[in-house]
Amino acid sequence: MMDRLSTPDLEHMYSDIMKGLSVHFDSPLITDILETARRFPRLQLGYALNRNQVTSKTWLVDSLYQTGQGRLGRVGVLGGWYGVLGALLLHDHRFDIERIESVDIDPSCEGVALSLNRSHVDDGRFAFRLADMHEIDYMSADYDLIVNTSCEHLDDLPSWYAKVPEGTLLVMQSNNYFGIESHVNCVNSLAEFKAQVPVAEELFAGELALKKYTRYMVIGRR
Repeated sequence: MMDRLSTPDLEHMYSDIMKGLSVHFDSPLITDILETARRFPRLQLGYALNRNQVTSKTWLVDSLYQTGQGRLGRVGVLGGWYGVLGALLLHDHRFDIERIESVDIDPSCEGVALSLNRSHVDDGRFAFRLADMHEIDYMSADYDLIVNTSCEHLDDLPSWYAKVPEGTLLVMQSNNYFGIESHVNCVNSLAEFKAQVPVAEELFAGELALKKYTRYMVIGRR
């Protein structure tokens, strides 16, 4: 029977795994993840990169591409947290992206998001914006695409939705995970979510069954 590894040994092992993967796949993203884990050792980065989070974001990225939206231009990711979605989009060569601005109200997210997207910070294609999504002037922000995967956190989703200029391309997600205290606006079905965000032109609407909950997504023009 193998001995259990100590915490330092486990950390060293996972570090070696990440290094090996970055070499094999020639992936700047894996390198950036590894460096971020080193720079922020007390950060629970695993929460942002767990199976459900990455599955949901990969579903978003693939569905967006399948709608024919390859040229994304200027992108605003609201509730961007640690910038994982921005990284997945920028490292996906199917998309033509001018710039991604990851927006979050939590100042502790900034350093992590910039580190996780280091490959694209220096060339000006990724930036972090400390802001409340309810207070942004979306007309002057001039986003070609707005992504909001935090609709379950918004106690006044209609108010936010009304601020988005007509014709703007939107990707929005919510879920039925009522057991989380900060989930103040969960929905019971895709139909209920669609009623909250009545797009003028629907490009995609679907649901993704995960272990503990179902995630709902709508892609369309405001």
